[in-house]
Amino acid sequence: MLSSSPVATTAHPLPSPESYQTPLNLLPSPQITRRYLFKTLSLCLGLASPSLSLAPVHARGLFQMPPLRLSNRYYLVRAGESDYESLGIINTNPVAKTSVDNGLSEKGKKQTVRAALQLKAMGACDRNCWLWPSITQRAYQAAEIIASINGISRSYIVPEYSFLDARGLGAYEGKKLDSISEVYALDSISMKTKPPPISDGTPNESVSDVFVRVTQLMSILETQYSEDTVVIVSPDSDNLSVLQAGVQGLDLRRHSELYFGPGEVRLLDADSIPVYKQPASAVYKCTNPPNCD
Repeated sequence: MLSSSPVATTAHPLPSPESYQTPLNLLPSPQITRRYLFKTLSLCLGLASPSLSLAPVHARGLFQMPPLRLSNRYYLVRAGESDYESLGIINTNPVAKTSVDNGLSEKGKKQTVRAALQLKAMGACDRNCWLWPSITQRAYQAAEIIASINGISRSYIVPEYSFLDARGLGAYEGKKLDSISEVYALDSISMKTKPPPISDGTPNESVSDVFVRVTQLMSILETQYSEDTVVIVSPDSDNLSVLQAGVQGLDLRRHSELYFGPGEVRLLDADSIPVYKQPASAVYKCTNPPNCD
């Protein structure tokens, strides 16, 4: 039986409505919607200091040749002479690119050591650098030599599996190296002219085909790195001469004038792009270099 004693009533007085507070966990929470989030964000930005400025974001679109600017510093290196080249034979079939015969000859090793020392003298890797060689045997060997002499960890060697393959010369496969002058004569007529085909699987690439490959490579490098140094190591000259002509906005039909000898090193410096002067000959008339038919 409950007591009606006044003592019980005064011992446990009921709280007044003014002093009663609802527990926080029982308060209704606002419904979280997209509109609510946007309103909250707008309020926060409005309360922020007027002196607060947000750094602009520079979006990187599709890489185009010639580029307006380069995000990285690039060095172009042709690997030293291969065993096939020491025999005076053209070998561009990608099936054989990792074979021992496609490795550096003794002369090629010396040429590559000189290239590595030249990079060191140029300060190319003073603040570290990335090495991007073709997986062609001589190019990857060259990258290992460059890394060793310049004190670069092997983890900074990034093998490129297709975009830096030596230019496929089709029916010229197995012929003497001197016959490459015939290919360059075809190049001077049109960047779309291909060497004659062959049935052994060797590609017959035009200058335009090579241009597509090296543009794709640069698109990857410009997207993946920023304010870095990248050393591109190619097994042949054409990848590099077409790349340099493209970056500098030169007529791709004349890329052979930028020929790289075995073990040659160049800085691809967009700030020192030469002024292009078309020759008087109508053969080279081009209004939109480097894309010239």
